[in-house]
Amino acid sequence: MSEDVQIEEAFQVEKEDTEEQTDLMPLKERIQELNDVNEEKHYFIAGGKTFSCSQPEKMTQNRAQTTGTINSICQQRGMIFTGKKHVHVHMGIHTEKPHTCQECGKGFSEKGNLNVHMRIHTGENPFTCQQCGRRFAQKGTLRCHMRTHTGEKPYICHQCGNGFTHQGSLKAHMRIHTGEKPFTCDQCGKLFRLKVNLKRHMKTHSKEEHFICHQCGKSFTDSNQLENHVITHAGEKPFMCHLCGKTCSKKSCLKVHMIVHTGEKPFTCQQCGKSFPKKVSLKDHMRTHTGEKPFTCPQCGKSFAVRGNLKNHIRLHTGEKPFTCPECKQSFSFLRELKRHLQTHSAGV
Repeated sequence: MSEDVQIEEAFQVEKEDTEEQTDLMPLKERIQELNDVNEEKHYFIAGGKTFSCSQPEKMTQNRAQTTGTINSICQQRGMIFTGKKHVHVHMGIHTEKPHTCQECGKGFSEKGNLNVHMRIHTGENPFTCQQCGRRFAQKGTLRCHMRTHTGEKPYICHQCGNGFTHQGSLKAHMRIHTGEKPFTCDQCGKLFRLKVNLKRHMKTHSKEEHFICHQCGKSFTDSNQLENHVITHAGEKPFMCHLCGKTCSKKSCLKVHMIVHTGEKPFTCQQCGKSFPKKVSLKDHMRTHTGEKPFTCPQCGKSFAVRGNLKNHIRLHTGEKPFTCPECKQSFSFLRELKRHLQTHSAGV
């Protein structure tokens, strides 16, 4: 599974897990939707109603001159209100939370937000996708979900061109480029790019039931991870390439393999334009520009840009010779040496 697909799925999980954070959401979504439709117009709230204006400063001045009403602005949200009374009521959103959930004690400034929050406890999901039947607690979540059917990916990464269905997915993806890891394990200090990865990691510290592989003893925090792992012992490879018959143990591996047939090279270096079939290959290539060599030999200290090169180098110290000639059984440390040797056999034919 590609990292960007993992980000999309992880963000969807986080989005559904945090649907209780609905305070201000109906108001924010209402304003954001309007502003997304027409960026030249600015929308504001006055007396509980929504108004638009293409020149908000001019509108404010004119209204003050014609009506004598002094317009007030929320300093936290930048929203314009007609009169101090309305902005005072609005400011309660930021300070007062009189509506309390009887189940968990969470407070809300508006009753409507509490009603939406209660769906977490009741399990109510009133918004249904007409295409797949999946149900959601919030209309906004359904709207985002619909993009998985339409293929729409409106949020584009300006660095690599990858598209995403959620703005949050793009934000998480950008951490690949920036290296940012904002989620920290408070027990061991390990950093993570995604909150869902931190949650999974935290299970390694907790006393939660772990899923153990009975063949090798390796443990997993997730039953799906164990299931995928067990396949490697059984040698089971249920995913087959319909072009060449090659089988893979994972669907994601088959997807990567298919690039061999299509010749597709979707990962492009932004510095030199060279393209690669795999993201990991692009990542390795980028080190030729940065000069980074993160893989260091523990015996002699020599460093390498690619892990595979370090693995090959280690054989100089261990004397390992994993490549064997099928003709004379002579062994070699490197594949290139075996290939060169095989030419001596063919030359004698």
